[in-house]
Amino acid sequence: MLSNLLSCGILASAIFASCGAAVTTVSVDGTAAHSIPPLLFGQMFEASRYGDGGIYAELLQNRAFQQVKPNTIDALFGWAPINGASINVIADPIPLSDALPNSLALTIPSGSSGQVGFGNVGYWGINVNASWTYNASFYYKFPSASDFSGKLTVMLQSSIGAVYANTSVPVSGSTTTWTQVVVYLTPASSPVSTTNIFTVTVDGANATGETINFAMFSLFPPTFKGRTNGLRMDIAQTLYDMKSSFFRLPGGNNLGQSVSSRWQWNATVGNLIDRPGRMGDWGYVNTDGLGLLEYLYLCEDMEMEPIMAVWAGYSLDRASLPENDLAPYIQQAIDQINFVVGDSATSQPAALRASLGHPEPFHLQYVEIGNEDFFASESYIYRWRDFAGNLTATFPQLKFIATSSSVTLDPIPKQYDNHVYQTPDWFAENAFYYDSVERDGTYYFEGEYAVVSTNASDVLGTSTNGRLIYPNMQGSSGEAAFMTGLERNSDIVFAASYAPLLMNIANYQWSPNLISFDASHVYPSTSFYTQQLFSVNRGTEYLPSTLPQDGALHWSVTRDAPTNTVIIKIANAGTTAEEMLFELPFSGVQGTGIATVLSGSATASNSPEAPNAVKPVTSQIKTGKSFSYTAPAYSVNVLRVEAK
Repeated sequence: MLSNLLSCGILASAIFASCGAAVTTVSVDGTAAHSIPPLLFGQMFEASRYGDGGIYAELLQNRAFQQVKPNTIDALFGWAPINGASINVIADPIPLSDALPNSLALTIPSGSSGQVGFGNVGYWGINVNASWTYNASFYYKFPSASDFSGKLTVMLQSSIGAVYANTSVPVSGSTTTWTQVVVYLTPASSPVSTTNIFTVTVDGANATGETINFAMFSLFPPTFKGRTNGLRMDIAQTLYDMKSSFFRLPGGNNLGQSVSSRWQWNATVGNLIDRPGRMGDWGYVNTDGLGLLEYLYLCEDMEMEPIMAVWAGYSLDRASLPENDLAPYIQQAIDQINFVVGDSATSQPAALRASLGHPEPFHLQYVEIGNEDFFASESYIYRWRDFAGNLTATFPQLKFIATSSSVTLDPIPKQYDNHVYQTPDWFAENAFYYDSVERDGTYYFEGEYAVVSTNASDVLGTSTNGRLIYPNMQGSSGEAAFMTGLERNSDIVFAASYAPLLMNIANYQWSPNLISFDASHVYPSTSFYTQQLFSVNRGTEYLPSTLPQDGALHWSVTRDAPTNTVIIKIANAGTTAEEMLFELPFSGVQGTGIATVLSGSATASNSPEAPNAVKPVTSQIKTGKSFSYTAPAYSVNVLRVEAK
């Protein structure tokens, strides 16, 4: 559908010369090609301190001495003695629980005076806020009875001793069984610095020679929507503001580094003292305080639905289980799904869910079998067959996603998960990736994608060789170009999520990530705003239009039928501004519309040093049945035009 003669008398085509300026004409068809799938834009959970030290609101690092070797310095990471105290992580003869075999032994040396004890530095700082009340708790016991009577003082203080909040609890040397202490701390002031510590001390002169064992500490600020054992408010609110439709859990690589250290749903639910934690896949211990139930509550509270993965017999150490060993792991996957959707009257995992406070099943449509099984595609042939066959028979109402398309699978998958990490140019050049894919009843989940480098010859290299630390506008505009293709092909692309999601700037294993943060601030990236612009402006139906040509300029047109709004998304991944002319087929097109624009130089990015360097800017523009628009270089643009 090409336009008629323009005012300067030159026939329009997809791209034409108009009065001496290069202009791209986009003619829009008013007949919807297909509906926009409800899950098109979502979130993939993983990477650098995304749970512990991230969205999980717990403030104390190494809170329960999980998965550490007793009697070593390394076992004390996060903790330090105060005023000459002796502290050591021990394998407790009578531990708090089977899942938590270690405890912290505090010994008060002879001749001590003043407050003696230990402190925790948090996850590279603790945010102290006078408007919050903190819930602090721990277990203690005396390994042998004594006549000691005194107080434990619990404080939030600066690293140089300025006290912001404190309280005391009486303790007795006759307490030889594990006893929990719960206290509440309300700071008197809000320091700018986050180099603060949580401390537990005792009067040294009174406690000389005493030993007290401690276990399972916790320090929680207020949480997102007030959930117990919940989410850090600012990170969760930032994710919520994306208005995503799904949450992929428990992550990709997070499924398991090895068979023995794989993520197991049943080890992540129930009382925190019954969760052993595990060595995670990114080089640090996962407490599993953020477990399967917490993931599901996250989805409910953020109005998303889960896309849940099950471990499928392959781990990151490249080990694949033989087929005759799969049965117990298939059963564990069945139990995991039953925990989510099962009937509590007939399923033990579902009954466990009900006992934990959620009697009704959670909403679940999609289950992913494994993660990136193209690394072990030959074994995936039998692993898919056995997992998909058994899970489909048990849960015929669910849809199962395969993670390798490099081999022929039986039963034939109806859904595939694709992943790609590449350069800005690759994404812009591959905006038509799905246009030529056969429409044969197969659907696609673009489960992980991101611009990670500007160096096509070393995409996963270092930051000195093109790897990005933070997303920038060159990358985000390239991603946006690709996303216009996802939207155009959303008759077969049912879901897509940028990856990874979160990065603690003090300790990260992968870059870039969608959102960065430290102990007190959140830094949404240019790619975050790109994802948000697409998500909140998705519309309900896709409208065909003049197709983009090969190059840097891409677009997609949708309509929000309930509001009669045409939504035009434009990605300019090029170095120069692009003139465009839009022709709409509708009557009653309003004379003004709204443009929201994210733009900057190629290297413009948001970082802790410049957190607001690039943000969307909204303005009013002139519109009509035919209207012009200029897309800036390296930009993501959303135009909203009412057309009745």
